[in-house]
Amino acid sequence: MKNSPLQYKKSFLLYLEKVRGYSDLTLKTYDEALSEAIPLIEIETKEKTTLFNLMPYRIKIAGLKQKTIAKKLSAIRSFVEYINTQEEHVTLKADESIKVPKTLPKPIPHNHIMEALNVAEPEERLVVTMLYTLGLRISELAGLKLEDIGEEWIRVVGKGNKQRDIPLLQSTAKILREYVAQTHPKKYLFEQNSQKLSENSLRYIITKVFKRVSLKVTPHQLRHSYATILLNNNARIADVSELLGHSSMATTQIYTKLGSALKMQNYNKAHPLCKGIDDTF
Repeated sequence: MKNSPLQYKKSFLLYLEKVRGYSDLTLKTYDEALSEAIPLIEIETKEKTTLFNLMPYRIKIAGLKQKTIAKKLSAIRSFVEYINTQEEHVTLKADESIKVPKTLPKPIPHNHIMEALNVAEPEERLVVTMLYTLGLRISELAGLKLEDIGEEWIRVVGKGNKQRDIPLLQSTAKILREYVAQTHPKKYLFEQNSQKLSENSLRYIITKVFKRVSLKVTPHQLRHSYATILLNNNARIADVSELLGHSSMATTQIYTKLGSALKMQNYNKAHPLCKGIDDTF
């Protein structure tokens, strides 16, 4: 190698900051993972190839949670990918992925959403309603243009600039028309000083309105609620996948697992043997 791993680490972190635009918190996470790993990595050089053996490092972090290990290994892989862009040839040994169990999404019950809507201001009500009845990502809501809003459908530009059309409920359309008539946005549905409202501003609106009913809710939970309600009411998974803008139905299937988990919870509450009643027979 032309430079030491520590030298490459310095330029790598600079690259993440200046080129990739990573946040200070993310940079700190990468810095800590690499500073911990580099002294323990066994480095072998064979002709023009350098081998990073991670086994000593894997032994050190073996007792950590799987998710933590996976993040640390991901940082190392990104680091090696960067080194290989610098006319180096580095390969990894013992970098097998850790299987991280998927956590099920946590939808918000319908009655709690209605409680929040009952105490919401007009703009807050529209933000919550749009996320809940359209299943939008927060980035999609922030980028929603007036020209993409029809009488019965909304055209959404999602990940990878993929477009999809989502049906617009009449109740949502009514709230939307009233909001537009009052605020007179020029290009985007949600604007501030003639510029589209930022994603963080929309997140704050969600946080604020649900705080009034003593709940901590994220925009993505409203998207989860949308998907879960459709699937629990027998919507086809292929249709839900298309409405959500998922590139694969495998992503949507996590909501079916959620439905099964809820059914099991309800079963445990309802069945007499699950309640500890031992005189049933």
